[in-house]
Amino acid sequence: MLKRQGAWIDAVSPGEVEAALAAGFPPERILFTGTSLSREDLAGVFEIDGITVNIDALEQIQLMREVREKRFRRKTIRVSVRWNPGIGLGFNPKVVTAGARTPDGTPIKFGIEDRLVIQAFRKAAACGFEPVGLHQHLGSGWIREDFGLVRNAVRRLVRKAAELERLGFGLEFLDFGGGFGPRYSQKQSLFPVGRYLEFVGREIRKSRLKAGVAAFEPGKFLVGDAGVLLLRVEYLKKSYGNLFACVSAGTFNTVPRPAIYTQAYHEIVNCSQAAAARGGRITVAGNLCETGDVFGKEVVIPRPRPGDFLAVLCAGAYCRSMASNFNLRPIPKEIFID
Repeated sequence: MLKRQGAWIDAVSPGEVEAALAAGFPPERILFTGTSLSREDLAGVFEIDGITVNIDALEQIQLMREVREKRFRRKTIRVSVRWNPGIGLGFNPKVVTAGARTPDGTPIKFGIEDRLVIQAFRKAAACGFEPVGLHQHLGSGWIREDFGLVRNAVRRLVRKAAELERLGFGLEFLDFGGGFGPRYSQKQSLFPVGRYLEFVGREIRKSRLKAGVAAFEPGKFLVGDAGVLLLRVEYLKKSYGNLFACVSAGTFNTVPRPAIYTQAYHEIVNCSQAAAARGGRITVAGNLCETGDVFGKEVVIPRPRPGDFLAVLCAGAYCRSMASNFNLRPIPKEIFID
């Protein structure tokens, strides 16, 4: 569906590149944004004519050069540079992807810092690559209150692109990354995507950039709310004053987000009693050997009965794409409705 609408793919591993090609996306519509890449990773991607490779580190260019000289010396390989603008944000420290450190102190591994971006472009060109774009990604889970900080990052990217154009680098595109997601709860404020796109357009026009394309990575904003996970309640359990709905799947092998990120939340609906009055608080517990394997902690929904079906909402960005055999549980089936 996305291919028919003209979407491109931002692939972060060779496996995702293969999946995109298998789905019919032409290489010219794939941006490969890997990190901590191996020679094998690079060789596999360099085999694909027309793909654009995003450079994540200045030091990575030497490795890319070695791979190119060994097997692809006469081949034109398009590259872009993922820079780290020094500004990062996200709903959880684990999803902040720019800046020096996350709010909990973890050093951020992504991108090339500002002072090395021009050097990276020059080195890439000197090593026989063709620089065509500039990319950034701040983090995930933007809400309305983040708009001011995002605007600042947009201005930085546009200024850096203008500097590169003055130095003679002909940019085909600026990739502003992603980060704005779907509304996971009714209380969550939604990032103003329309205002954001209008702002980016104004900044590009004001700068008189020659780059012909502004790219965005909406990701979860498009697919998150398009999917739900259905769970069957097997039985209810009481323990030390806690009430559990024990269900037929686990978080880690279906929707890992609430287990991985402390602040993550997904609305849960009792499909079998959608019109019933809400009952007391109940924890929806998965079937995996992990204390953190809960889909919702003390949620307020119509009290489930054994055999009821619950729906975990906004699960379209997870489920099959992140499914695993955690505890050797089978991967659930996926039903796609076009």
